[in-house]
Amino acid sequence: MLNELHHIPTGLLDLRAEQLLEALGSSTLIHLPGRRPEPLFVSVLLHGNETAGWDAIRQLLRHYAPGGGRLPLPRALSLFIGNVAAAARNVRRLEGQPDYNRVWPGCEGSEFAGDTPEHALMRRLVETLAGRHVFASIDIHNNTGLNPHYACVNRLDNRYLHLAALFGRTVVYFTRPCGVQSNAMARICPSVTLECGKTGQSLGAEHAMAYLDAALHLSGLPSHPVASHDIDLFHTVAIVKVPPEIHFGFDDPGAGLDLPGDLERLNFRELPEGTVLARTKDKSIMLSVRDEQDRDVTALYLQANHGEILTRRPLMPSMLTTNANAVRQDCLCYFMERYQDHLP
Repeated sequence: MLNELHHIPTGLLDLRAEQLLEALGSSTLIHLPGRRPEPLFVSVLLHGNETAGWDAIRQLLRHYAPGGGRLPLPRALSLFIGNVAAAARNVRRLEGQPDYNRVWPGCEGSEFAGDTPEHALMRRLVETLAGRHVFASIDIHNNTGLNPHYACVNRLDNRYLHLAALFGRTVVYFTRPCGVQSNAMARICPSVTLECGKTGQSLGAEHAMAYLDAALHLSGLPSHPVASHDIDLFHTVAIVKVPPEIHFGFDDPGAGLDLPGDLERLNFRELPEGTVLARTKDKSIMLSVRDEQDRDVTALYLQANHGEILTRRPLMPSMLTTNANAVRQDCLCYFMERYQDHLP
């Protein structure tokens, strides 16, 4: 069920993410007026335990009239507060729930397609926003591993890249997984995903808040290329998962697949061929690597040698995590390569 409001309920900005279920009851879309009528769309809490977006919004709206401040918003704002039920329990999603960032339209025929209430909710949401002539879309997340702050785009369009570079020089281009907010919204406006580091770090919320304030003040997005010295662009080429039947652990020689306990230190580092990612005593055990077309490309990126699983080619991982629940619910990591060809 989608609540749709045109005001900030009294006291809402005083609530922490885990208190929103009691206050709102379900996912809520809030439309607020601004000096420029085409709204900035912002989604937060698509994953209930990733709170940087909600904390950023709380800080931002306290400065403006809709949140009790003294100034009008520079631009209209449409705010989607996502999985409040999961936020109440401080988890990514509830058991039996689909992932709120895998059910957006545009995934017909894929593993993420479906007819759940959550799929219907996101279809309705996109239809509503398309009719409001959205200026740009921003989806705010934390991640579980040790990663820098970075922005993601799903299209190599200069407007999208300028919007991403406003957050920082590290930008990731990806097309999978589908069913994500930014890919659905890219059909109607420039869109980005923000990755704001680990949950609970105040710097993530502060960075997101400053970015949102800057985005609200934009009158437009340039169509000329981003200068090459202003952006480090990476392309996500594959997703890495632990097969569900394999028992794994971290610094656990007794596990079928033993992953290093300090694996997160490899995120956003350019790894040479032969870097050890895991150890196993069973020659039949291997990580699963699939590319953007969902093809099995494990042999292209990984090799097994004397009980070790190693990289077969130079690459850069992102989102490596030692959170076992996140590995099971999502993935172990993504593999990336530099992508600078489009830049001047």
